[in-house]
Amino acid sequence: MDFTLVHSDASTNARAGLISTDHGTIETPIFMPVGTVGSVKGLTVRDLHQEVGAQIILGNTYHLYLRPGTQILEQAGGLHKFNGWDGPILTDSGGFQVFSLKGIRKLTEEGCTFQSHIDGSRHIFTPEKVMDIERSIGADIIMALDECPPGDSDYKYAKKSLGLTHRWLDRCFQRFNETEPLYGYRQSLFPIVQGCTYKDLRRESAEYIASKEADGNAIGGLAVGEPTEVMYEMIEVVNEVLPKDKPRYLMGVGTPVNLLEAIERGVDMFDCVMPTRNGRNAMLFTSEGTMNMRNKKWENDFSPIDPNGTASVDSFYSKAYLHHLFKAQELLALQIGSIHNLAFYLWLVKEARQHIIAGDFSSWKNQMVAKMSNRL
Repeated sequence: MDFTLVHSDASTNARAGLISTDHGTIETPIFMPVGTVGSVKGLTVRDLHQEVGAQIILGNTYHLYLRPGTQILEQAGGLHKFNGWDGPILTDSGGFQVFSLKGIRKLTEEGCTFQSHIDGSRHIFTPEKVMDIERSIGADIIMALDECPPGDSDYKYAKKSLGLTHRWLDRCFQRFNETEPLYGYRQSLFPIVQGCTYKDLRRESAEYIASKEADGNAIGGLAVGEPTEVMYEMIEVVNEVLPKDKPRYLMGVGTPVNLLEAIERGVDMFDCVMPTRNGRNAMLFTSEGTMNMRNKKWENDFSPIDPNGTASVDSFYSKAYLHHLFKAQELLALQIGSIHNLAFYLWLVKEARQHIIAGDFSSWKNQMVAKMSNRL
């Protein structure tokens, strides 16, 4: 994987770049739709390409390991062949999902034992096993196993957790370096910065991660309950340390405004379930604000869903019709909402890139933040 810095904004830390993988080139800043079990909920691969404009999608190691399992994935020739997506794929390590299984998991130096949420069967994730699973899945970018401590962790626990994450990272790299990709193309391993909301721990972690000289680096453990301004502060602390010539991936974030604020602070890559989850629950993001499509005000509004939208559903269907679909609990409503929101997110980062290159990112971003705070 190669990263080329195309342009840096003169007045902020925003930047435009290119990530080259064996499955294609990604223009940054970029948002990555989340395909937890190998599919983005409610969307076909054609939708992702033609409607959304996705350049890279995510898969989840925990869920794909449990179902369909690595044996099936290897027989298929990897996740690309299994789900038909021919572009780049990123897989997280599954650590966040495992650590969220309170009461049915146990953490040790060796790894994390847990019970499947599907059938209660017992499993263990070690750094070595996660690397093997991610080799089997075959994503272009794979994530190291880390502990994502609760956002309200005290300093003592956060420091202890960080030490474990760094030791696991060493083992991830050792296993990664002693194994080969299974499907004839390169994979890149990204380490993850942790440290909760403690500046010294975040800085310590960023320095340790930077020392690995990986193809790219991730920032984890944010947007887990801390105030938004604290999240932005942690991003600034970390990005002062992480190398500028490598892509920076902020995991699991967030709202459209979050994306713009993080881009301003030097982040290149994002993922979040919010656009699809909110879309399935009738909340649509637009360039003029957010719309709750269940509100009665849309009942007889026959104007297009979003006249500024880039997806065909935005101009083909009316607000009144989508309101009706949600009230009637029709599956088509969920699909339209998901397509619209993902297309908007991809439009937003594409516009951000263009304004970074044009040199007016800061003024454009401030205008967008103000408009997207509206409730329509």
